Amino acid sequence: MRLSILGCSGSIPGPNSAASGYVVEADGFVLGLELGNGTLAQLQALRDPFDLDALVLSHLHPDHCADMSALTVLRRYHPAPPYDPALRRLPVHAPAQAPARLANAFAADEDERSGADLSDVYDFHSLEVGARSLGPFDVVTVPMAHPTPAFGVRLSCGGRTLAYTGDTGPCDELDALAGGADVLLAEASWTDAPDRPAGVHLSGRQAGELAARAGVGRLLLTHIAPWTDAAAVLAEARSAFGGDVAVVAQGEGYDI
Repeated sequence: MRLSILGCSGSIPGPNSAASGYVVEADGFVLGLELGNGTLAQLQALRDPFDLDALVLSHLHPDHCADMSALTVLRRYHPAPPYDPALRRLPVHAPAQAPARLANAFAADEDERSGADLSDVYDFHSLEVGARSLGPFDVVTVPMAHPTPAFGVRLSCGGRTLAYTGDTGPCDELDALAGGADVLLAEASWTDAPDRPAGVHLSGRQAGELAARAGVGRLLLTHIAPWTDAAAVLAEARSAFGGDVAVVAQGEGYDI
């Protein structure tokens, strides 16, 4: 498996930094994971967006799905697509509200919004707790602790496993998600403090503690907000986890 970082800024895009977006590739299958603000531009720098075979959205906050509107324009109006997008709709695995929420975000006005429908370009599948297959990937989705329905995603292929927390506060389900993973891609939106709101995000220390409990091979930190000191988040994670830890960087790739 190969993980590519389209964007990794937490909550909002940062200066010259897109919000959450990743591509995971294996056996020629190209899986998109999130498509937040600014990530479609980064995807185009990496490869043709029509190369995507499927897309997973962990939840429906804009920093994880805002560029779906731009992708809709591309797939619906590109004058010379490599295939007919209407005949090869992109499978989108997302929380159940996605068809309506994303259509409303794309609609230009109230009249258009009442009948908005993106089914000409997307084949929506409700992301629910459990296991499924996407191309060569065995996929397990686990509920996370966040103000909106949100899921962690565990991808396995060829004996290797990538666990991705999405956005979440500390919860018991994180241990099942991350257990024994070769790589844990964990959000770490802020530094640790007793007054952080519950059920929203992880700190660097909490991400490191999770990696240690789960026995992961490598910890990759992402979703660090532009106003947060990334070096401090990294130091917290390293103090709690003795293994390999890094903050991901936009444009970088990582072998799983």
